[in-house]
Amino acid sequence: MRVFVVSDMEGVAGITKWEQVSGGESLYEEGRRLYTEEINAAVRGAFAAGASEVVVMDCHGAGKGWTFNSLLPELLDERCEFVVQREWTEYTEILEQGCDAAVFIAMHAKAGTPRGVLSHTVSGTEWRELRFNGVSVGETGINAALCGAWECPVVLVTGDEATCAEAKALLGEELRTVAVKRGLGRYSARHLSPARARRLIEEAAAEALRSADWPQPYDPGRPCDIEVELATPDAAEPFRFRAGVELLDGRTVVSRAGDWWSAWRQLYF
Repeated sequence: MRVFVVSDMEGVAGITKWEQVSGGESLYEEGRRLYTEEINAAVRGAFAAGASEVVVMDCHGAGKGWTFNSLLPELLDERCEFVVQREWTEYTEILEQGCDAAVFIAMHAKAGTPRGVLSHTVSGTEWRELRFNGVSVGETGINAALCGAWECPVVLVTGDEATCAEAKALLGEELRTVAVKRGLGRYSARHLSPARARRLIEEAAAEALRSADWPQPYDPGRPCDIEVELATPDAAEPFRFRAGVELLDGRTVVSRAGDWWSAWRQLYF
């Protein structure tokens, strides 16, 4: 069984502030350790469930040389392999080879979510709303659509309570979730201890991967319109001359194609 572990950083137990997830900040190294150990918990669970191969993809944009490179390699479970990518969503090799299931670790809620800890979508300042064929989504939806483009189901999502609710609403009740904290606001939360959070993640990963009742791979629909509402008109300017992308008004752009992956590449790459 091939397992793809897709990870972000804001959804880790113990992380509440931007300084913990921003490369070079004094609290960032603490955040990296907490982050890597939650990934390790998922990796242990995957191998306990019989995985033959586990590949980890860090999707956190920490800034500078740490973008998509926040986990600590020397602490990582030696049985897995990990990817450092140049652009988010560009790595698809394991999906193209045939991946059985994906596990999402430390996801965060979409922009504007009440009590979503460090909530945002793609850009904390520029992207206000993202819709796939009219359905509001966040980064969990983007990663799920990426996996779904190659028929790979998402079987587990971890993060705060708001993120877990968002993921279940999008991917279905069969989805397993682990809430490692409850948001009290965007920059405050009540957390599980890291040790307990890791134990729950490990157990849930193993149970989810052993289960015969997986969610269906996520497909936003065909054809597919991806619509982004931006914060200011100048944020829309880079999209003006992209093939397949239209400016609906001063702050809203839409990418149209026959399927999600084609529409996403037009918009994002």
